[in-house]
Amino acid sequence: MAIADPTVAAHKIDSASLVALPRSSGVYIFKGEGTLPLYIGKSVDIRSRVMSHLRAPDEASMVAQTRRIDFIETAGEIGALLLESRMIKEQSPLFNQRLRRIKTLCAIRVNQTAQGVVPEIVDSKSVHLGSTPELYGLFSSVHSANAKLKDLAQQHLLCMSVLGLEKTSQRGCFGWQIKTCLGACVGKEDRHTHDQRLLSALVDSQVEVWPFGGPVDLVEERDGWVQRHRVNNWCYLGTQCSKAGPARMFKAHQQHNFDLDSYKILVKPIMLKKVKVQAVEP
Repeated sequence: MAIADPTVAAHKIDSASLVALPRSSGVYIFKGEGTLPLYIGKSVDIRSRVMSHLRAPDEASMVAQTRRIDFIETAGEIGALLLESRMIKEQSPLFNQRLRRIKTLCAIRVNQTAQGVVPEIVDSKSVHLGSTPELYGLFSSVHSANAKLKDLAQQHLLCMSVLGLEKTSQRGCFGWQIKTCLGACVGKEDRHTHDQRLLSALVDSQVEVWPFGGPVDLVEERDGWVQRHRVNNWCYLGTQCSKAGPARMFKAHQQHNFDLDSYKILVKPIMLKKVKVQAVEP
């Protein structure tokens, strides 16, 4: 079957690789003349997504360098997302800008002091992400975390001095002088009221603690095909596929450390109970 779409730009992609693209979930790989992939993506409909790449004017450079497109099917969307993330980290395709490995993550921790709640920037070297409660936001740097606190201060009329973002004087913080602070720094606003506003502003970015006592399998099934994705502390460990035999588990990571990309992929399906979860026998 030939690809006869007038909106698809001219290219030098092997036509047989295009014909073979399925209408199912999985990962697709744009390959050029070299051994390393140009781009890795995922979709619940591989064929449709690849065709959209070929129509996109801003992706013309990538398409021009592509010679064939390979794919790996998965039993469901979670498997596609996890596989895409792993493959991008391992192979670093030229045209993928996201899902790169971040060595150190930062978060905001709120500490209760005699004066009130005080935010502190902590990193993954000093706290165990995924098992430490009352952490908020996940950032690639201290600068990004402080920028988030500054944004919250502006949006919610919080005191930059109380948040530890600037020094204060008897006249109060700069925000108090320009009316973007309600006066917690000079006693014009009750500190408890200020702190509750801070906590309310942070709640949507709370880092969920891993809700299980150890590793679990997330089970996806399609037409009798079963894949079990093993996860622990928001880190993807590997996948067991019924097509490969019940005893074979593909290993994705040797460590059980917190992984930002896996967390983003898994937190909603797990916390909202939208994926089948099975405990792993010890």
